[in-house]
Amino acid sequence: MNSKLLTDEQLKDLDSLFELVSQRQLKDFGNINANNKSDGSLITSCDLWSDKTIVDGLSSITPNEGVLSEEGEKFVPKTNSYWIVDPLDGTTNFAAGIPYWSISVARFVEGLPQSSFLIIPTLKKKFLAIKGKGVWLNNKKLEIKRFKQQSECVSLCSRSIKILQKNPNSTFPGKIRLLGVSSLNLTSVAMGQTFGAIESTPKIWDIAAALLLLEELNCSIEWLDTNPYDLSAGQDLKDTNFPLIAAISKEKVNILKPWGNLLLENS
Repeated sequence: MNSKLLTDEQLKDLDSLFELVSQRQLKDFGNINANNKSDGSLITSCDLWSDKTIVDGLSSITPNEGVLSEEGEKFVPKTNSYWIVDPLDGTTNFAAGIPYWSISVARFVEGLPQSSFLIIPTLKKKFLAIKGKGVWLNNKKLEIKRFKQQSECVSLCSRSIKILQKNPNSTFPGKIRLLGVSSLNLTSVAMGQTFGAIESTPKIWDIAAALLLLEELNCSIEWLDTNPYDLSAGQDLKDTNFPLIAAISKEKVNILKPWGNLLLENS
């Protein structure tokens, strides 16, 4: 067996694991309180339960593969294959009763994403991407296509919105949408719902699963600072941001790049 690839049995077990977590999150949604972490972001008991359940499940399904997770170990694992987990991306939405968050999990092999799983519980959407093989939505393979009707929308995150203040005399080249969830901002690009996204301070767990969706659907990514494919074993990613521009094409990246570059200027 090629150790780089997950077996059909492992994929089935992973699907069951993420379904278990998805159902628990739906049950807790609207019935749970949030607390502040040391960095000011929110966390709930559901985040912690989801993180532990996923990490324990991955250790059972793929033994001897390290795990980096938002609520747990934040050092790049030293194993050749490892997982990056955001058990509940969009906790602020989740805690506020806004039904838009994701379970975001990616498996890296030799420093590159090999498979990823992105689940949107409230929308009943489950994405699976496998490097070189494509993307499936709810077990149906998505075609790699250019979009018949191109979106005029661009996703910004709450921190990248400041670029509008830095360039007040220019018209932003898109209709702005703020979803409040990094993984889903990027997924909206992959699906053609937006033509681009600018992310200011995403952590590796925010974006890891969506990256393979973008790559397999022939979208373009421009790293504005740190490249997540240049990581070192043992590297601490707790405070590392990965600002980026994602778009449906290189042409669209170039349209957004002057705005994305404003993120690198001192405030």
